[in-house]
Amino acid sequence: MNPVVSFYLCFLGFLPTMLNAQPVRITSLLSEYASNPIGLPAAQPVRLCWKIASSEKDVLQTAYEIKVSAGGRSVWNSSKVPSGQSVHVQYKGPALQPRTRYAWQVRIWDNHGHVSKWSPVNYWETGLDDHDWSASWITPSYPDSTEGPVPHFRKTFTIGKNISSARLYITAHGLYEAWINGRRVGDAFFTPGWTNYRQRLQYQVYDVTPLLTAGPNTVAAIVGDGWYRGPSYRDKKNIYGHTSGLLFQLEITFTDNTRQTIVSDDTWRSADGPIRYSEFFNGECYDAQKERTGWLSPGYDDTQWTPVKIGTADPAARLIASIAPLVKKHEVFKPLSILKTPKGETVIDFGQNLVGWVRFRTSGHKGDTIMLRHGEVLDPNGNFYTANLRSALQTITYIAKGTDNEWFEPHFTFQGFRYVKVEGPLDLRNVEAIALYSDMDVTGDFSTSDTLINQLQHNIQWGQKGNFIDIPTDCPQRDERLGWTGDAQAFSATATFNMNVAAFYAKWLADLRSEQLPDGAVPYVIPNVLRPKDNASAGWSDVATIAPWNIYLAYGDTAILRDQYASMKAWVGYIRAHTVENLWNTGDHFGDWLFYTPGDADDDGRAAITDKHLIAQTFYAHSTQLLINAARVLGRTEDVREYTTLLQKIRDAFMDEYTTRKGRLVSGSQTAYVLALQFDMLPENLRAQAAARLVQNIKDYGNHLTTGFLGTPYLCHVLTRFGYNDVAYMLLMQQTYPSWLYPVKKGATTIWERWDGIRPDGSLQQANMNSFNHYAYGAIGDWMYKVIAGINPVDTAPGYKKILLTPRPGGGLSYARAHLETLYGSVSSSWTYTNGRFTLDVDIPPNTTAILVLPGKNERYQLGSGTYHYDYTWSP
Repeated sequence: MNPVVSFYLCFLGFLPTMLNAQPVRITSLLSEYASNPIGLPAAQPVRLCWKIASSEKDVLQTAYEIKVSAGGRSVWNSSKVPSGQSVHVQYKGPALQPRTRYAWQVRIWDNHGHVSKWSPVNYWETGLDDHDWSASWITPSYPDSTEGPVPHFRKTFTIGKNISSARLYITAHGLYEAWINGRRVGDAFFTPGWTNYRQRLQYQVYDVTPLLTAGPNTVAAIVGDGWYRGPSYRDKKNIYGHTSGLLFQLEITFTDNTRQTIVSDDTWRSADGPIRYSEFFNGECYDAQKERTGWLSPGYDDTQWTPVKIGTADPAARLIASIAPLVKKHEVFKPLSILKTPKGETVIDFGQNLVGWVRFRTSGHKGDTIMLRHGEVLDPNGNFYTANLRSALQTITYIAKGTDNEWFEPHFTFQGFRYVKVEGPLDLRNVEAIALYSDMDVTGDFSTSDTLINQLQHNIQWGQKGNFIDIPTDCPQRDERLGWTGDAQAFSATATFNMNVAAFYAKWLADLRSEQLPDGAVPYVIPNVLRPKDNASAGWSDVATIAPWNIYLAYGDTAILRDQYASMKAWVGYIRAHTVENLWNTGDHFGDWLFYTPGDADDDGRAAITDKHLIAQTFYAHSTQLLINAARVLGRTEDVREYTTLLQKIRDAFMDEYTTRKGRLVSGSQTAYVLALQFDMLPENLRAQAAARLVQNIKDYGNHLTTGFLGTPYLCHVLTRFGYNDVAYMLLMQQTYPSWLYPVKKGATTIWERWDGIRPDGSLQQANMNSFNHYAYGAIGDWMYKVIAGINPVDTAPGYKKILLTPRPGGGLSYARAHLETLYGSVSSSWTYTNGRFTLDVDIPPNTTAILVLPGKNERYQLGSGTYHYDYTWSP
């Protein structure tokens, strides 16, 4: 059947249903990527997004109208604006005022002559300006150190009027949890989050109106060490300060329009409590015998508590509104099984390597101690194993008070684990594991006919969940947990498929800007707690250009390029200043981190080692190209000209230094050829032979990959681009070491740091660097979405305003399905291939268009929004 005819038959089948539907309507309103956000910065113009739902096909918005009000009064009406823009539409009314809720609605016109009804009313609310803070920093009056205990703060006050609304503005030097009248404020954890506290400290805003009451009220908080002063990499402590502190400002508006403000000041009182310590690496010790019953409520006698001390703020650290998704609770796991190890240990297997904590119902006699130790894997003999945690204890200690019968969970710590060793009197029927990660919307889904590939996708998603806890970390379990830039750039494209990471990355990249050195060097980790003198490395520091561009492609957000442009330019400038005749052959580099090394079996010269300066030169070119791309988007024509000229010089220098006349590279590794081809380092006439050399290298290694952190993200993309899609599939489907499916066959539920975290003989890799939750190699997910399912952004119409659909079956798969929830709506691609017959179903959201390239067809189909079906005979 002709595929075009097949589509029309499918579409006509849905016509009766569509005729009964509303022609066009508005859904999913967002302000700065959030639904009804509270606490947006007043000084920053707000950008608005909406989706269009329609019962018709080929729908494009032709105009919009936005109206904004505050306090029941009109603030701004855009009037009818002829435009197809429905994402990142900037508010252009009068300057926003702090502490103000703005209600907004939108309606649109489409190309079929329809006008939508006004959307439901949504809102955004602004936070405080710098001069609006009247609260003081408070600290406990007793000696306060990283050894614990966690300080408790409280204050009681009276409300004598009818309440209209109440907002709490709060932050901490450390991490806070707060309560009003015994009820917890918000559902987030590890607030205020991790930023470059030396310059940027986030605060959160909460609507606490329902928590207050007429008469006596009590506000309370505890503050843990967190990232501010708790142990960090290599046991560094007090990185940002030596004293924990609380900043608390509660503003209550009454029905008569008067206001009462309760602030942290010298009228508060402090004491210690049951949390003897709580920090990320070592866990928490909770002594229930030291609980202060009733301290969260009015009427509690705090005369034995001591007055707080007034602390000081870091004069260089600005309080900033929190715009990124906060860490919250997500999936809950019941024990998969209870094990008795050969050593006699009682171990709970939750069936999933997750990041979060264990929640349990307390029991026991006074003084009984329950200890939970957390680990990712069992050792080869089936015993509990924690050597790969290095110095991190990952232990929860609970001391019972004798009258316990309540659920307990930790406070200022998280663990990376699948297995939990239990010591002490704990009823294992009352135990569950809770996953914690930044509250990003899940946007992508991918599945195939192959269960191993599906498990790989599962592992990629859980690697992202476990390592996206406020910042993108390398690992969530050992004594590290840092924002390593190489991992973050390698995975950034894949991350945009699985979840909406726009605001998450925007926050982290703002810290990158603030941490970038005056000469343009980008630190190894962000936030920078390592702080070496010269800490720039190829493929790591290039996150300064790679991540902003990938975010721009996925979300069409020019603001990320505008905000990061100076940083991008400074990074290229740093490299340029460290080159000799356009060669970046200086400095220390991590290289193709954790590439495959076969040892003695590699004595015939087919080494997988790649010259670090060759790698550096390719990333110099790549960052320069991305800077050119950003300059073109932002209209910086002079920079486009300057860096285009520079780029050619970089490539010429690469050819002179690292290639023979016929195109052979001085490093014959897969990574060398992958990077040279991916970043167009070779002239057109030498690319085919280079791709052939890459394929031969793969065959020489028995159809296995040998790439590390820097080569892996691009390996299959290069093979597909140069006509070796079958080889790309072969690598994906490979089940023996080294491969993506080898860990799956070994029972992995997340992505591993090493290709052989568990060796083929069952032994474990060296314990000093063997994380079993490390997302970098999960970068293959980008290829799975873009090639197998065929869902691609188009850089000239980013954010999936235009979609390139290029599904490429292979690998013996009989079907593949994927969907991606873009800012415009859902894009989906679902194909089957059985007995020589190929079918494809795709969905294109309203206000977008697509280009479809069908397997085995030379035509490029131009598609508007709607649902399409194709069915034809095809032989690869």
